Amino acid sequence: MAEVELEAKGRKRKAFCFGLYAFSFFTFILFIIFAENNIIPMSELIKKQLTDAKALMDKAIEHCDNELSKIRAGKASPSMLDGVMVDYYGSPTPLNQVGSVNTPDAKTIVIQPWEKSLLGAIEKAIMEANLGVNPQNDGVIIRINVPPLTEERRRDLVKKSKSEAENGKIAIRNIRKDINDKIRKLKTEGVSEDEMKTGEADVQKLVDNYIVKVDQLTEAKEKDIMTV
Repeated sequence: MAEVELEAKGRKRKAFCFGLYAFSFFTFILFIIFAENNIIPMSELIKKQLTDAKALMDKAIEHCDNELSKIRAGKASPSMLDGVMVDYYGSPTPLNQVGSVNTPDAKTIVIQPWEKSLLGAIEKAIMEANLGVNPQNDGVIIRINVPPLTEERRRDLVKKSKSEAENGKIAIRNIRKDINDKIRKLKTEGVSEDEMKTGEADVQKLVDNYIVKVDQLTEAKEKDIMTV
């Protein structure tokens, strides 16, 4: 009986030692893989900062796209009036919230106010927006005839597009700075130096990708402007 118990204990001991050896070996292999591929496990805190960075950069791209859409390319578009704010009973209100904006053809924009009394306020708002167009108020609707762009005007608009694109890139780089500052502050919460460096490298990858997106938006806008 004693011999059987000793044999059983021996088997358990061997099994335990084998399990410990296998775990150590597996851990060692993972270490080698990480070292060879320069892979550093990422802190959840850093992952959150990367998620925040992506969300902020998405908003920067959206803003840049909106600003570029306001630059007219010779064709009538409701987006040309997106920045127009109308005095609606003392409150500055976006034009598209006080009336419908339509383009019956490529050279005409028609604004139909929800309230006829707003015709004057809408006309004034369009004039003050300095869009280079002359609204025509016939007492029922406001019509805007979009004049064709001269070559010189097209080139000026391309310059304006480049300026908006640069603003977008600056916004993205500012996000990088803010996120990297936050990553550095995670040191006080136990995040290692290697993890912080990996996080900063991933932030730079995001920046590079979003800068490319800005360039793509700008290229498309410039092509639109220069197409006669």
